[in-house]
Amino acid sequence: MKQKIVIKMSVHCDKCRSKALKIAVGISGVESVALTGQERDQVEVVGDGIDSVELTRRLRKNVAHAELVSVGEVKKEQPAATTAGSPPVVGWLPPPPPYGFPPNNYCTVLRDPVYDNSCTIM
Repeated sequence: MKQKIVIKMSVHCDKCRSKALKIAVGISGVESVALTGQERDQVEVVGDGIDSVELTRRLRKNVAHAELVSVGEVKKEQPAATTAGSPPVVGWLPPPPPYGFPPNNYCTVLRDPVYDNSCTIM
């Protein structure tokens, strides 16, 4: 289960930010790390099986004061279904013959069953 951890830090320079990112990437199970927040003072870590307390302790020890803000599951985005624009399936084609038989060269015409006029005498 992927989890998302947000840690707020009191960093003031780019060197401290890059050091915090290096420490966060060094923890096992981390998949991505990003700086968020208005002042880029929050570290957002996404991964599987991350020990949030250990990560916070390492950031406090090596960079600056760190405060654990939130730990939660990563929400998966569901793509919007676009079935309105696709045409409906009208017919079914039989599977190809097994190997050993010559291929049949035929054409299958798919028709809408509502407008199927089988009478051709007119």
